[in-house]
Amino acid sequence: MSRAVSELLDTLDLEYLEHNLFRGRSPQVGWQRVFGGQVIGQALVAASRTVEGRHPHSLHGYFMLPGDPRVPIIYEVDRIRDGRSFTTRRVVAIQHGQAIFSMSASFQVEEEGFSHQMPMPKVPMPEELPSEEEIKADVVPFMPEPMRTYYQRERPIEMRPVELNRYTSNDPMAPQFRVWIRATGPLPDDLAIHQSVLAYASDMTLLDTSLVPHGRTVFDPAIQAASLDHALWFHRPFRADEWLLYAQDTPNASGARGFSRGLIFKRDGTLVASVAQEGLIRDRA
Repeated sequence: MSRAVSELLDTLDLEYLEHNLFRGRSPQVGWQRVFGGQVIGQALVAASRTVEGRHPHSLHGYFMLPGDPRVPIIYEVDRIRDGRSFTTRRVVAIQHGQAIFSMSASFQVEEEGFSHQMPMPKVPMPEELPSEEEIKADVVPFMPEPMRTYYQRERPIEMRPVELNRYTSNDPMAPQFRVWIRATGPLPDDLAIHQSVLAYASDMTLLDTSLVPHGRTVFDPAIQAASLDHALWFHRPFRADEWLLYAQDTPNASGARGFSRGLIFKRDGTLVASVAQEGLIRDRA
């Protein structure tokens, strides 16, 4: 297991404080604020630890304040409902006595029923795209400094963008971004862990997609960007340590907010999750 994946699993492994209360910590990597995907993943872990025999099928969260990576985050779970088929939980993440994030999550017993899905886009397979090492060697030197710093850091999630030129050009492009993602090391055989890792990864490129039509990125120091809300639906089982295609598009940007959606597929074309997010994308100028 890679060091970055081990650290991610440690980050998602919350400390139990008492009934419905958990404590999470942030990796000390020099970020000025807590990564939104970390808070989503930790909140999902907190909710899941109050539910037995059911897996989450959806979550809806709102970011209210930037998280402080220097201090722990307290997660308070409200056991709203335990029904025959569905279980509902609400989680509030607290720092310095204030709520920084709130999330509702719904869990369901396993059931059979109708089944259909959107087809996976026709894109190159991950083996046909540059590896992270090739990206670092051939592309990173031409990226702006913030992007170079991001790509050169050891990360728990490997990414192989289909539209890699999106990071080397300032030209406006079609309002979409497709990227293959997977954990950089094997994960335990526990669906809850794979769901939490995917929740973490689902926030990595979605907000940035809303800037693709404008030839900008969240790494641009002239852009003020922050996730405002995040919704994730789990459709079918998957492994987050196997390649998943994250096919994202951005239907709208207005009022200093960008809206993006994503469909997540296994490499055989099975749709495993859907994501939606609105975020702040403000030009500081």
